[in-house]
Amino acid sequence: MRAAALLVYSPEVRQEVADSILATEGVCKRFGALLASDNVTLDLHEGEIHALIGPNGAGKSTLIEQIAGAIKPDKGKIYFRGHNVTKLNTAERARLGLARTFQISALALEDSVLQNVILGGLGAQGRPYRFFKPVLASSALRETAEAALERVGLAQLARTRAGELSHGQKRQLEVAVALTLKPKAFLMDEPMAGLGSSGSARLTTFLSELRHEAPILLIEHDMDAVFALADRISVLVYGKVIATGSVDEVRILPEVRRAYLGDDAWDC
Repeated sequence: MRAAALLVYSPEVRQEVADSILATEGVCKRFGALLASDNVTLDLHEGEIHALIGPNGAGKSTLIEQIAGAIKPDKGKIYFRGHNVTKLNTAERARLGLARTFQISALALEDSVLQNVILGGLGAQGRPYRFFKPVLASSALRETAEAALERVGLAQLARTRAGELSHGQKRQLEVAVALTLKPKAFLMDEPMAGLGSSGSARLTTFLSELRHEAPILLIEHDMDAVFALADRISVLVYGKVIATGSVDEVRILPEVRRAYLGDDAWDC
C-alpha cells in the first residue's frame, strides 16, 4: 500500500496565498511544444465565485485538472487551505474537501441516480466499496445522498437510471455527488453546458447561494451566467492569465475583449 502523501504547510508562502482557500503559484504545464499553463497564479477566497474564462484551447480544463490532482504540473505549487497539496492525488485532495464537477459527464449511466450519489461520493474520497449492497444499504450514506439530491432538485428521480436523465439533469447529479463530500471548495467545469435558459437560471440561483457554503472556481462559457455570478474573473489566453478583476474591470479591457469573444460579445 502506498504511503499517504504528507501535507506541507509552508510558512514562507505569500500572505495572500495563506489567506486563500485555494491558490496556484507559478503553475506551468507543457505538452510537447504546447505550453498549456504558463506561470499561472490565481486564488480563490472564502464566499466567492472566481470565474476562469477564455477561448477554446486556452488551457482552462488543463489547469482545473492540475488543481484537482489529475495532472501533475511541471513547475509551480498548488495550495489548499494553507497547505501545499501539489504532490497529492485527486482522492487525497477530495478527502480534504476539494470537490469537482466535470466538463464531460463521469456518471455510471446504468446505475440509479441515488446509487451514483452514494458510490460517486465514496469513490471521490478514495474509499473502497467492494461490498456493493452493504454500502447501498447504509442509512447514513443514503441520508447524505438523499439530502444532496433534494438540494439540486432531483429527489423525485432517485430511483431513475442515470442514463435516462436529460443532459441538464446529469449536470445536476454531478453537483449532488460533489455535495456529499461536504466540500470546502468546488471546481466546476462548464456546469451550465446543455442546460438551456431555464435550467441555467435555476443553476445560477443555486450556485449564487452555494458560494456561501464553499467558494467556487468556475469555468463557464455562458457569459450571462458568468456576469451574474462572478465576484472576480480571470482571463486565460494561450495558457497565460492576461487579466484578473471584477466583472466591470475585466469586461472593459481592450485586450480581453479582443482575446475572448470580440468587442460585440461584451456589450451586454
